[in-house]
Amino acid sequence: MIEMVRSQIFNGIRFGIDMALLTLELQQNRISPLYRQLYDFIKGEVRSGSLKAGEKLPSKRNLSTHLKISQNTVETAYGQLVAEGYIRSAARSGFYVCSLEMPSLTTEMQPVPIRSISDEIAKKTYKYDFRTNSIDTAYFPFATWARIQKEIMHEGNRELLNMPDPQGDHLLRESISKYLHEFRGVNCLPEQIVVGAGTEYLLGLIIQILGRSCVWAIENPGYSKTYLVLKNNGVKTNLTSLDDEGIRISDLTTSDSNIVYITPSHHFPLGIIMPMHRRMQLLKWANDSDDRYIIEDDYDSEFRFNGRPIPALQGLDPNDKVIYISTFSKSIAPSMRVSYVILPPKLLAKYRKEFSFYSSTVSRFEQYALYKFMADGYFERHLNRMRNIYRARKDKFVEEIKRLPFADKIEIIGENAGLHLLLKIHGEMKEKELLRRAEKVGVKLYGLSEYYIKPETDMPDNVVVLGYSKFTADEITDAVQSLKNAW
Repeated sequence: MIEMVRSQIFNGIRFGIDMALLTLELQQNRISPLYRQLYDFIKGEVRSGSLKAGEKLPSKRNLSTHLKISQNTVETAYGQLVAEGYIRSAARSGFYVCSLEMPSLTTEMQPVPIRSISDEIAKKTYKYDFRTNSIDTAYFPFATWARIQKEIMHEGNRELLNMPDPQGDHLLRESISKYLHEFRGVNCLPEQIVVGAGTEYLLGLIIQILGRSCVWAIENPGYSKTYLVLKNNGVKTNLTSLDDEGIRISDLTTSDSNIVYITPSHHFPLGIIMPMHRRMQLLKWANDSDDRYIIEDDYDSEFRFNGRPIPALQGLDPNDKVIYISTFSKSIAPSMRVSYVILPPKLLAKYRKEFSFYSSTVSRFEQYALYKFMADGYFERHLNRMRNIYRARKDKFVEEIKRLPFADKIEIIGENAGLHLLLKIHGEMKEKELLRRAEKVGVKLYGLSEYYIKPETDMPDNVVVLGYSKFTADEITDAVQSLKNAW
């Protein structure tokens, strides 16, 4: 029917058939305007081949009279079709259909199922999942955060509507600088800080500042995402083994690396806290050459449960050889994509010269809210509260493990800091069997081997990594009981 109407309209106009008998259904009450309906109809006819290349279209006057619409409506539709190349306008002649070479299907198209990462994760559910990248969000101070944001809106600060400083809001950087100096022993000016949306973004920025010709050393085992970011940026990477005190300086010295990426305050995942003399050796290595730098990832240093906090490596560095990087993901919430890096003066000068045209990747409203959250003391109170909660959960977990009938065969590692610990199981069962049996009772565990970017000959095969931070005391008791039944 549509084809008949189309043929009658366009051919009828051309050959003078009585157009009063013809109709094209244009609906006045549709959401789509009349010009769009006419445009869609003609475009469809051209794409389907019903209107052939070179065919002349009705004049704007004739078509508007016939369809009882304004010439402006026809002109708008024709204009859009001309702009997109479906028709062309010839001076004092009219409008003609353009020649289109439509792609032909050489093979039958097969629908490709698209699944999200969450779909993949949801394939199998567990009663308890001891992944290390989660925190307990039940204690997030929603009321305080909402009130701060409401106050910001009521202040009507129009400046917040403008583009933020590329390095981040200055007030936030002042708060970060003050906090780091007081609680982590970091020495820096707010001008040295660059705020960015996540550690991965800042790591990519550091790569550009240092140059892709640098050779990086990273810990093995370690955080695989760091390795992947380096790999995706075409950076040569050396995997460096660890001993009981952290990264091996001898391996670092004999390699061609001039950049080393470390987690000295709480190694991920081994939980090693690098002692002072090893830190001094690392700083000496960096100072032996002008092009050497240490990147200190201080990702969860807020959570140390025994003894006094060890100052950050950056605060021990008198020669500006340490690039300090951290995030609010663990201390506040993973969805708060606010991280920051402290650049030594020499690298800061290069950043400002070559990369300060990059726009800030964090919302200015969120930056300002975080500044007020810190400046008014809420961040410190929230940290103290969460530190006590996580300490109690860690103690509960260790207590339950020690109650197991085979507790004498379990070595607990890395419980003094961070939000995960390791269990080394001495016995006949190896990692794969430990994980398999736990999975059968609904407990998801992670073997240490999963954190090795490349396997090593002396890699242990009886260690599991457990992130405990999101479980209540009752859940910890039940989960450990499940492991007892499994093992």
